[in-house]
Amino acid sequence: MKELFGESFVSKDTGKTFANTIKEEVASYKWRNTRHIQTLHFWVRLQKFPRERSYEIRDRCLYIARSCQEIRAHYFEFEDGLYYLTTENGVVYQTFCDMTTDGGGWTLVASVHENNIYGKCTLGDRWTSQQGSNPFRPEGDGNWVNMNTFGKVEGATADDPGYYDIKAQDMSVWHIPNNKQMKDWNPTAILRYHTETRFLSQYGGNLYELFHRYPVKYNARAPLINNGPSIPIVYDHGDKQTTKAFYGPYAQREFEPGFISFRAIHWEWAAMAICSGTKPKGGQVDAYCIGGGGHFPEAAPKQCGDFTSFAWNGYGTHKGWSASKDMLEAAVLLFYR
Repeated sequence: MKELFGESFVSKDTGKTFANTIKEEVASYKWRNTRHIQTLHFWVRLQKFPRERSYEIRDRCLYIARSCQEIRAHYFEFEDGLYYLTTENGVVYQTFCDMTTDGGGWTLVASVHENNIYGKCTLGDRWTSQQGSNPFRPEGDGNWVNMNTFGKVEGATADDPGYYDIKAQDMSVWHIPNNKQMKDWNPTAILRYHTETRFLSQYGGNLYELFHRYPVKYNARAPLINNGPSIPIVYDHGDKQTTKAFYGPYAQREFEPGFISFRAIHWEWAAMAICSGTKPKGGQVDAYCIGGGGHFPEAAPKQCGDFTSFAWNGYGTHKGWSASKDMLEAAVLLFYR
């Protein structure tokens, strides 16, 4: 096989190896069909010549896929890491794929973290408002329902076109300590779980569509009775007890662990976007839910921010309403499949 398709096979017409010919054909856009790209990639991988790791990663740009699930199914990639995806409109972008959890094929589409708990709806609070707590801007920055993208995937701060472009059925969520290298995300995660009810297919196929149906904004509707859906989860690391323990003692009385919930409304009508690992039973959702609209009236602007009231009774004190330091200093990664 090496003699036919490897370095020793040289064209009499061009003097080029088969491998170099393939790369040039792809680069010149003569092979745009997905089946052709799959076939070319297959033959290149059959060659046994030594290759650096960077070349292997670079060659992933040859794939044509909308999601990590498609890459796993069509190109037989089973390793976690960075891959290139292409949107419906032809935009190519790079994101992280979890190819191992529960069969793999999970696409990282967004991340939420608190860059400064003392900054109340200031620069960096892009999942609430970066323009202060303002009742006249009830949706804040509105990033749950727009097509903005941010950050770098390697730093767990990226939000990709996949957030609105991919049509998915389920979600996976990782809580990872801030500033960890990508290779350490999985082993250092304090909490990882996924859904398996295919709930996203009932709400348009992604969070972009779900939050259009359940707007995350101040004064949207009444607490509890108008919350969005709560979906049961399957734990990949952690359990109900560890989930509960990450939040403050008072907050623990307010929720049931073992769920992921959307558009939770506070007693004073502020809206939070996602309650990770929890299902609200009361209205103090600011103590255990993340993201939100543009106005938080209780003790304004004390609540306002991507991690709302996680430090209400002190930074990382794990007393009263305050979450643990582990939870406060972890990024929340959102995946689709």
